[in-house]
Amino acid sequence: MTDTHNQPADDTLIRELAELMVSSLNLEMAAEDIDPDAPLYGDGLGLDSIDILEIALAVSKQYGFQLKADDDNNARIFSSLRHLANHVAAQRV
Repeated sequence: MTDTHNQPADDTLIRELAELMVSSLNLEMAAEDIDPDAPLYGDGLGLDSIDILEIALAVSKQYGFQLKADDDNNARIFSSLRHLANHVAAQRV
């Protein structure tokens, strides 16, 4: 299955989203220390579902589109910072 929303994000957007995550979640790490390909859940960044909800709200405010809780693609969208950035890039076009 081809993903029609596979608009690659640039490094600037990835950095913006990392900074948004750090500020909205009060993470005790620098945005540049977040590996764009590391999982956001569990062993990677260690976020939980409440953290993901906070990120979704912050992204919705910042970029002007809704991330819906019942979206079948959420597991993929929030699997890593890079996937989230790719989704944001596709949605804001």
